[in-house]
Amino acid sequence: MNDSIYIRAFESSDLPETARLFDLYRQFYEQRPNLMHAEQFLRARTENGESVVLVADEGQGVLAGFCQLYPSFCSVEAGPIYVLYDLFVEPRARRRGVAKCLLAAAHTRARADGKVRMDLTTARTNLQAQALYESMG
Repeated sequence: MNDSIYIRAFESSDLPETARLFDLYRQFYEQRPNLMHAEQFLRARTENGESVVLVADEGQGVLAGFCQLYPSFCSVEAGPIYVLYDLFVEPRARRRGVAKCLLAAAHTRARADGKVRMDLTTARTNLQAQALYESMG
């Protein structure tokens, strides 16, 4: 991975850049571009504590990717979990290990937040994501 990328927690000042990436992520899943909707959705989730967002920061306000964790529960383990539903890396930043670093940071955050595990969700057709998730256990 490029040493100039740092994985960190989302800050409110990241909203415009993260919303841009979130809009691209939604377009990947065949949604129409709607930057305003993407920004409103992220703002609501983060301000209301309904999700945890991690970003891949290249410095000077430029983000290479993000992931979003949603709190939930596991009945079988009778404990809290995170569901990693959103993970996106800007096309220009792919093949540099950014997704692996985001995934590792999400796992670390789940442990730090007392989650018993982290579940992953992706489209059946997203073979690259499936391969990444499987390679990391």
